[in-house]
Amino acid sequence: MSQQTAPNTAQILDAVKKSEHQKVRVAVADIDGVLRGKYLHKEKFLGAAEGGFGFCDVVFGWDCGDVAYDNNSFTGWHSGYPDAMARLDLSTFRRVPWNQDLPFFLGEFVDAKGAALHVCPRQLLRKTIAKSHSLGLDPKFGMEFEWFNFKETPQSWAAKHYINPEPLTPGMFGYSLLRQTQNQDFFNALMDETRKFDIPVEGLHTETGPGVYEAAILYSGALEAGDRAVLFKASAKEIGARFGIMPSFMAKWNMSLPGCSGHLHQSLTDMEGKKSEKGSNRFFDEKHPHKMSAEFRSYVAGQLECLPEILPFFAPTINSYKRLVEGYWAPTRVTWGVDNRTVALRVIPGSSKSTRLETRVPGSDVNPYLAISAALASGLYGMERKLELKLAPVQGNGYAQKDATRLPSNLQEAADRMGNSKIAKEILGEAFVRHFAETRFWEWKKYQESVSNWELQRYFEII
Repeated sequence: MSQQTAPNTAQILDAVKKSEHQKVRVAVADIDGVLRGKYLHKEKFLGAAEGGFGFCDVVFGWDCGDVAYDNNSFTGWHSGYPDAMARLDLSTFRRVPWNQDLPFFLGEFVDAKGAALHVCPRQLLRKTIAKSHSLGLDPKFGMEFEWFNFKETPQSWAAKHYINPEPLTPGMFGYSLLRQTQNQDFFNALMDETRKFDIPVEGLHTETGPGVYEAAILYSGALEAGDRAVLFKASAKEIGARFGIMPSFMAKWNMSLPGCSGHLHQSLTDMEGKKSEKGSNRFFDEKHPHKMSAEFRSYVAGQLECLPEILPFFAPTINSYKRLVEGYWAPTRVTWGVDNRTVALRVIPGSSKSTRLETRVPGSDVNPYLAISAALASGLYGMERKLELKLAPVQGNGYAQKDATRLPSNLQEAADRMGNSKIAKEILGEAFVRHFAETRFWEWKKYQESVSNWELQRYFEII
């Protein structure tokens, strides 16, 4: 019972009350898109469903390794890490098929007055969707992920000191039926169990690289798309563990192999009851050579203008920028093209139903709520200003466009530009951008303090 079927609150609560389970699983997404959650006793859940429940705000005061930030203004030792109020979204009701159909819900954070908490990624997406609704536009998104799978467990990975993981399969076998068959139990479980968990996967196949898969999640409303994407990443890891497989959504784990994308497919339709003369898909214009409406062209222009200012929303980690290199299927410059996979923005012309934009910058390490928010907000920025698409579409090799603006090349450069960007603060909110920039600067600080194997190999003996 996901947002697609939309049961009412009474039906949802009645289903939980009648459940054979005495507990409910709940989760929220932190700034990195990592699900943080707990089990609630059924009675505790029923109370939380009405008024929310306290959740330590340290989930926005530490990094993905649970180390507390020392540069965070939202919470820290200075505040004592109090509880924040988590509010459950009952429309996210699901049952976990690999955990005896245990009831499951997603939540988000509110402040003391019940308003959206400004550091909550899911609330940022809600805010951005509300902006599009105010313009009579209903955003539709679908994410696709590439990720590597390894024959590892948390224990074996730690025992190896986090080096030399063993890929699930050897060789470069993109679209391989053979590799699917060799791991068919895991492959089938991914496709079938995620669908039962209300994450409909349209397509699943091997990609080029040892043990790498790609999944395309069926498009939906933007909030549901964010939920599905966050849950898919967590689900793949939970299902994989059952088979002794460790999936990794790291953007690039090996310098000799392609990185892993988290592409965003998107379109805008009319709000219900407000259908325009041009039809429901506001991106489609049958008379245009590329089927692009004027609004679509402005949407693309907005993303192109904003992209260098908001890159951490698409490339949030140190490792993200190891993927954004030439010749490895990831964009490096501010470019667009028609059905061109070497550019940042790929326009996909088609029918009134299928014409859409694919934003190819994000890696699989993104927080989906933030990536969707950034894509939508920047596109709306262009539409509101009726920006003209002045850049010509790239034909052929996008990496050869040396005159095109180069994207920031590392997290420090990107975070610094975002933190000082008027555009970023305007379209995504000054308070959120400040908090997000603080967390990205922390990541860079931790990286600068580390000593890598590369440094040991290069300098230990010879210098």
